Amino acid sequence: MKGDRVEIVVDAGDTTRTYDMVASRAGRRVETAVRRGVVEVSEVTRSGSVVRTARFMATRVLALVEHPVPRVDDTERPLREDPKT
Repeated sequence: MKGDRVEIVVDAGDTTRTYDMVASRAGRRVETAVRRGVVEVSEVTRSGSVVRTARFMATRVLALVEHPVPRVDDTERPLREDPKT
């Protein structure tokens, strides 16, 4: 969903660097995968096609923080007030 965000903190030798991958348009989401020593963060459309990808060596990644957008469900509606009061 628009606003999904993943923050990646990477060891860059004597300092750290922080990268953000954000779902830039409505209907897009951010997915993460760890494969063969590589952390891959991708922005994906509704149909599943990848828009852009960021790859980092897993040994250099210090933190991978996902910030999902809160989803609104129909089941989480506020209760109505008691009509008797």
